[in-house]
Amino acid sequence: MKIGLSLSGLLQHTSGSNMVQRFMEVLDLVRAARDNGFDYIYAGHHYLTNPYQMMQPLVSLARLSAETGNMGLLSTVLVPLLNPVQMAEDVATLDVITDGKVTINAALGYRDLEFEAFGIEKGIRVQRMFDNLELAKKLWSGEAINFDEQGAGNSAATIGIRPVQKPHPKIWIAANSDSMVRRIAIRGEVWYMNPHASFSTLKRQFQLYKKELRTHGHSLPGDVPVAREMFVASSKKEAEAIARPFLEAKYKTYSLWGQDKTISSKENFSTSFDLLSEDRFTLGAPDAVIESLIKYKNLGATHLTLRLGWPGMSKKHVESAVLLTTKEVIPALQA
Repeated sequence: MKIGLSLSGLLQHTSGSNMVQRFMEVLDLVRAARDNGFDYIYAGHHYLTNPYQMMQPLVSLARLSAETGNMGLLSTVLVPLLNPVQMAEDVATLDVITDGKVTINAALGYRDLEFEAFGIEKGIRVQRMFDNLELAKKLWSGEAINFDEQGAGNSAATIGIRPVQKPHPKIWIAANSDSMVRRIAIRGEVWYMNPHASFSTLKRQFQLYKKELRTHGHSLPGDVPVAREMFVASSKKEAEAIARPFLEAKYKTYSLWGQDKTISSKENFSTSFDLLSEDRFTLGAPDAVIESLIKYKNLGATHLTLRLGWPGMSKKHVESAVLLTTKEVIPALQA
């Protein structure tokens, strides 16, 4: 099992934070992850992130790649919002910079504000995402594309920079809802299981995913990635005392953004922390954390992305969790 360090709560901070200083801290944390057994880093993607400041992922990862050594780089890309040509060239550029170590987590997006700001109808986001991905795949492979239908002219053109990975960088696709899980399976694509759903929900959806793969003649892909919210300390009491204020604040923001309703109409991220964390967050001492995460390994996960920090949390606490994870948790998961 490969273990990744999520930076999505570390490239995103509260409005009063000094983002230059915070990015310097991220550089240190990436070096610690590199030197202590993490396999890859991950960056999330949003725009207009009030009440948080947030650095954009592909640009941030380009700088961070100078510190990552042999680690891979995983980035969410909100595919429906982007011009597919620019997306293809930006991703290919990062793949060249990293010598072929990039994986893309293609995501629909769910926030009305983002779609309004980009002038994209939210109702066409599913079709637009798969259309954009298919066009990007053709561009990455070197195919000449005629852009006449998109109003860009009548001449066929090829991409300006091709990725190192052939025919294209690895692609995972995020999904929260059953309907999107089905769409991914029908296409035989890799489903990236989200960090917000409970284990019981993911377990049920994984069975749905495998059933739809079989029905449509696909085998289970080699990558079975999962993302989780986790914090490890010397005791459950200490882990919860450190993580709770930041994790609770983050999920209140998710509730305002409507993230919970993308999973199910019954989900409610504004509920009490105790109810929210049950079967969802992994907070505790190393033995308890290992026991909780082993469930995902037994489910069949090959990649586990761990978010160990959230906006506003001090570097000291994140670094302590990173080092304890590398000392106690990763060896047990990879045994």
